Amino acid sequence: MKILSCNPGHDGAVVWLVDGQLVFSREAEKDSHPRYAGLSEQHVNESIETLGDTPDVFCMGGYWLNESMLTRIHPHVGYRGITPAGIAVGQREVAGRRLPYFSSSHERSHLLCAFGLSGLPKGTPCYVLVWEGIIGSFYEIDEDFEITLLGDVLNQPGKRYASIYGLADPSFPKNFPGGRASDSGKLMALASFATRSAATPEEEQLLAFLMSTSVVQLDRYPDLEQAPHYNVGLENPEFRNFAGIASDRIFDTFYRFAEANLHKRLPLLIAGGCGLNCDWNSKWEASGLFPHVFVPPVANDSGSAIGTAIDAQWHFTGDPTIRWDVYAGEEFDSSGDFKRDHYDVIDASPEQVAELLAQGLILCWVNGRYEIGPRALGNRSILAAPFSDAVRERLNAIKQREPFRPIAPVCLEDEAARWFDCHAPSPHMLYTFTATTDALRAVTHVNGSARIQTVSKASNSAMFDLLTAFKARTGYGVLCNTSLNFNGKGFINRLDDLDRYVRRRELDGFVVEGRAYLLRRSSQTKRAASFLNGQG
Repeated sequence: MKILSCNPGHDGAVVWLVDGQLVFSREAEKDSHPRYAGLSEQHVNESIETLGDTPDVFCMGGYWLNESMLTRIHPHVGYRGITPAGIAVGQREVAGRRLPYFSSSHERSHLLCAFGLSGLPKGTPCYVLVWEGIIGSFYEIDEDFEITLLGDVLNQPGKRYASIYGLADPSFPKNFPGGRASDSGKLMALASFATRSAATPEEEQLLAFLMSTSVVQLDRYPDLEQAPHYNVGLENPEFRNFAGIASDRIFDTFYRFAEANLHKRLPLLIAGGCGLNCDWNSKWEASGLFPHVFVPPVANDSGSAIGTAIDAQWHFTGDPTIRWDVYAGEEFDSSGDFKRDHYDVIDASPEQVAELLAQGLILCWVNGRYEIGPRALGNRSILAAPFSDAVRERLNAIKQREPFRPIAPVCLEDEAARWFDCHAPSPHMLYTFTATTDALRAVTHVNGSARIQTVSKASNSAMFDLLTAFKARTGYGVLCNTSLNFNGKGFINRLDDLDRYVRRRELDGFVVEGRAYLLRRSSQTKRAASFLNGQG
């Protein structure tokens, strides 16, 4: 069965699923479009035109009506709803073609994405936690794939979480409902700085408000300007303590519900944007409540189109499982013009690129198709040696990010236990582990944790070869790995954008499919180019 599926709203994507195989997921924010972007009709039309085939069914997920220009294509299915009775099936005109049509709720898209990507066989009972900007609920899926809502634990967990960052940030408008989407990851970094776990009486009053209000809007708090941490700035150590305390309070609310109500020892699947919180994922893994925890790399809304496609497949065929690979994005576009005369261009082996990184160069790295989801997993990355604080500081300056933000490591799977006490594969950078050495300062956060991606030959052969070469050169199969993107944009996917990024942000060059482009900017890069040419 051939299924074309769209999530038109926040974190929009177009998905092509053929006979249970994810062929591609094209995300609206990628190719240097704004983060969290919704689909345009052009995205959908171009995807249909480039298929070279006609879908058996066209799918659209449920969403808020004001988030997309595509609402006229179909009746609004809705954000919530878990029963098959809420599914819409019919015929619709799409890009000038009359196609069978399927639509189900946004809530179901998270549930089906989590199960379909989990690798659990059809008929395997499990629990699912969906926690995101709006929904904060536990579910059970039984052996007949009947979905039961076990409890709406806390609505708007993602918005509550992000709003805590806005409390201390003087630039955040306190009458803004919820928080900015970009603030959740920043608060996760700040929470790691906490050195106390008990709230003051004043903080308890604030927490009671943040956890109970039906609409998260800071200016509704009585005497907000007198509230703890109001506009104190993000460097304030007491606010960082509060960030950790508030983060724990949200997690503990869900943990207490799970401990009291989830007694069947079933696997736990996690979906929704809060599934990108590596600290929380690690707590679920360590809780002992579940024999297995799975989080998809597209836990946020970037996986909603995949979930709706899986829902359609389940509806028409009875199969809620698919085959997939995290590198299911688009190929890199090398057709654009770039300032070639600014670079020394050399065919470079993994050993030669490893030597450049060991010499201190910071390089963009492009390989194959881009990663689905928001995490750079070695195909659209910025790479550097992982040994010094200065490298982390330079990377955050390149990314135009706050200096407190950590840099993630990419690590050979066989090295993960040695350097990070990680004893199982962690291929999608969704858990935190404790560094076992102080040698990897650039990728170790202030609390000694690291959000690692592990790599094997099977998971990413190009990155595996580079890490193996770097290990031979330095003794460590570990590199800094941060996403290749302009600030506020999705991954870079065009040669002209890559050239502009390298020159504007003062990197040392880039590597595309084994060819190194070293910027003729400094004596260091000139020496590196001379070294590579001499080896060649």
